[in-house]
Amino acid sequence: MAAAAVLLPALRCSLGRRRALSGPAGRCGRWPSPAEGASPRPCSTRASLDGVNKAVVDRIIRVDHAGEYGANRIYAGQMAVLGRSAAGPLIQQMWNQEKDHLKKFNELMIAYRVRPTILLPLWNVAGFVLGAGSSLLGKKGAMACTVAVEESISDHYNNQIRTLIEEDPEKYKELMQIIKQCRDDEWEHHDIGLEHDAERAPAYSILKTVIQLGCKAAIYLSERI
Repeated sequence: MAAAAVLLPALRCSLGRRRALSGPAGRCGRWPSPAEGASPRPCSTRASLDGVNKAVVDRIIRVDHAGEYGANRIYAGQMAVLGRSAAGPLIQQMWNQEKDHLKKFNELMIAYRVRPTILLPLWNVAGFVLGAGSSLLGKKGAMACTVAVEESISDHYNNQIRTLIEEDPEKYKELMQIIKQCRDDEWEHHDIGLEHDAERAPAYSILKTVIQLGCKAAIYLSERI
């Protein structure tokens, strides 16, 4: 399992750990509705590339797309093991949110003309192995995996928000809105994991450390390759 974790992707879009950087907390699992004062599709599929720092945007979208793809594979692995257990509906609920995130980043890939990382086949396998492997420890193991991944990605998304603010917060307003929404959803997953006994998983501290090292490695590679 340690080897599989080191291959883990930049997993997912979670996240509201540093609330000082966040906007209004999004409602988990969906984009704000028109009644809430925001478009349900904050990203235009015809994004203007004029004046955009293409290198920065490419890196952000590529790694986030890879992370959402990997997250979906993790939940697929968890459902393969625990789908018929009492934890199944909870895992499915979080997976549905990750599917929405991946769809959004697929749109961004087209809008900003970003190529995906060539490592997607690796994340396909590694994500599923991590999800299934952690679930073999039971519900607590699956929740420990969720906590470890979401905590890492919270920091990752907040770093991206800082980068875009430094570039031009108005120019990248729509992209930042999407990242913030994903971050908030992912941090909610983190909290769900803690509420469902993640810290009582076998060798929790070791498991969490190994998975988070894998997240960092996957983020680094997916940004560049």
